[in-house]
Amino acid sequence: MDEERIYLERLRKGSYRAFTRLYEIYASRLYAFASRLTRSEALAQDVVQETFIKVWMRRASIDLEMSFGSFLFTMAKNQLLNEFRKQANGPLFLEDVVIDESEESEEASIERKLSFDEFNHHLEVAKRKLTPRQRELFELNKEQGLSVAEIAAQTSISEQSIRNQISQALSVLRKELGKYALLFSLFFMG
Repeated sequence: MDEERIYLERLRKGSYRAFTRLYEIYASRLYAFASRLTRSEALAQDVVQETFIKVWMRRASIDLEMSFGSFLFTMAKNQLLNEFRKQANGPLFLEDVVIDESEESEEASIERKLSFDEFNHHLEVAKRKLTPRQRELFELNKEQGLSVAEIAAQTSISEQSIRNQISQALSVLRKELGKYALLFSLFFMG
């Protein structure tokens, strides 16, 4: 039985020590993921904190058969989408996080107003166009924040092959999410 699963079993039973250990394992990667997307240290810290608060609150229902990393990063991504949705019309937020409004084109302005839920739905549909391997590598790298080296160690796939697969996945997704180019770039091209 792997170490993470032991921590998850203990967490489900209310172990704060196990919770702390999982936090130590994932917080820095989760912070890097949120920071890259928000370009805001404070917001990234809030996302990490809120995500782990939700983990603690939902600890009894954590599925031991599912990837905890995927669960965690999906929660963080949803937290970010909710935050972006709440602040989408705030000029300070947009100036700092999305784009300098003085350089914003009319097309980008319209695109910015699209529903983040709609974007998320279209992203999930677009990911179905990827091969299973491309989807796995894309999610590990772009959604869970693992480096190419970490993915190579985890999957026994060469780093160059991983880069090629992720590049192909990004190409497919860019094509499929054409009208969401600004959002796609914000989330996945940094």
